[in-house]
Amino acid sequence: MSSTSLARPVDRYFASYSDDHRNVTNQRIHVVAVPAILWSVVALLWCLPPLITWFQNGIWAGLAMFGAWCFYNRLSRPLGLGMLAVLFVIGCTCRLLEAEIGLGNLARLAGAVFVLAWIAQFLGHKLEGRKPSFLTDLTYLLIGPAWVLAKVYRRLEWRY
Repeated sequence: MSSTSLARPVDRYFASYSDDHRNVTNQRIHVVAVPAILWSVVALLWCLPPLITWFQNGIWAGLAMFGAWCFYNRLSRPLGLGMLAVLFVIGCTCRLLEAEIGLGNLARLAGAVFVLAWIAQFLGHKLEGRKPSFLTDLTYLLIGPAWVLAKVYRRLEWRY
């Protein structure tokens, strides 16, 4: 058996994702744009009205964050814990912004961040000369934030 077949799924995902992100400028764009996209998606979900009146705004975001966290935690416990912290901060940020600027303005801000971050991502991939990973497998939409967090872990010399 090759060493690749023995690698953990998270290592295989990161190797494939890294292969599509070799250009240093594209990597730097992703380190900023991927978290911005993650925040904007959560914020847009935060703004969806609850279907049942005793639920509050943010229920859809909370459910999506829980589902994403389950995925990350299955990939790697240390990444799961890190993403739990990231998602908690994102949720708190959405709640605080909702209170400060209102739900409508939060939705507009999140929409603008979403569009601008995706433009940056596609410009990065234009520089790279490679298509985005998620075009081959939608799972990579979830891998991107973990890949950015893993870069932070490596810089701090933490294991993921």
